[in-house]
Amino acid sequence: MKKFFKIALWVIIALLFVGTFVYLFLNSRQKDAVYETVNPAITDVERTTVLTGSIEPRDEIEIKPQVSGIIAEINVEPGDQIKEGDIIAKIKIIPDESQLSSARNRVSVAQLDVDQKKLEYERTKALYDKKFESREKYEQDLNAYNKAVQELKAAQDNLSIVKEGVSKDNEQQSQTLVRATITGLVLEVPVKVGSSVIQANTMNDGTTIAKVADMSDLIFKGKIDETEVDMLSEGMPMHISIGAVSGSNLDAVIEKISPIATTDNGTNTFEIKAAIAVDSTMHLRAGYSANASVILSRAAETMTVPERILEFSGDSTFVYLETDSAKHIYERVPVKTGISDGINIQIVESNLSTDSRLRGAQIK
Repeated sequence: MKKFFKIALWVIIALLFVGTFVYLFLNSRQKDAVYETVNPAITDVERTTVLTGSIEPRDEIEIKPQVSGIIAEINVEPGDQIKEGDIIAKIKIIPDESQLSSARNRVSVAQLDVDQKKLEYERTKALYDKKFESREKYEQDLNAYNKAVQELKAAQDNLSIVKEGVSKDNEQQSQTLVRATITGLVLEVPVKVGSSVIQANTMNDGTTIAKVADMSDLIFKGKIDETEVDMLSEGMPMHISIGAVSGSNLDAVIEKISPIATTDNGTNTFEIKAAIAVDSTMHLRAGYSANASVILSRAAETMTVPERILEFSGDSTFVYLETDSAKHIYERVPVKTGISDGINIQIVESNLSTDSRLRGAQIK
């Protein structure tokens, strides 16, 4: 009985050994590779590039005061639509003490002169009415009195300007009233009531009271890599998509390509500006992120193949043409390529036709 079990065990071991050997032998035999086949197609192919950038108003105006002082009143908020000439803010003048003292003294001196000239005029007039004084003297004193009155008025206006920044006779043109210089949308009001402001001069840019822009005239501002900038030109069309606005697809035209590069993370890029055809029904905001799609080159009704089936060797490009479908035999054929859209590529020169069967990916 023991002998029987030993024989059975050795038989099983032998069968396992033989089976393993046969399995490995069968799997080590080279199998014929089977590939999918594709046919060249006649289609349109475009090479496009995408620029990232933002939507900006063409002209963004900073409204600055013409006098220094303190903001006494602000009449607008961001988002308000205003017209040219509208009052944005009012400034309270903080007069210089020396100028204020000088202006007050001028008024006092002018008032004394008026009082003196008035007495002389009235005395001469009384004598002239009684025929005791000449007409020439009367007219001289009258003229002197009128000049003194005008000087007093000028001194009072000067005092008013020093104290309040506005002449009594010219309140509508007061420099303390900050007015809009263009019609547009208020983008920002960076000051508050009580803030000190200074006027623009040769020493500084002055304080910005508000930023105003015409939102009906927008541009796309983006950047393009130096390897593609020479493929663009002014006047080329673009399509703008805005991530924050669902379904947006705006037309634009390139207006300006920067002549000088800027370095961005070690890469040279050039700034592009394009005029956007604004849809009146679309509410756009300054600063929206946007992408611009530009067609760099295009070929219509041309032969194309999937770019993935190409084989590259140095400066040459090849495809594998099926010469025997039954035996799956392929011939390496050189081709000359053109425009690629990243999926399909143009075949510029070859012996292929739309009936040619080309080797694609291996399927087993």
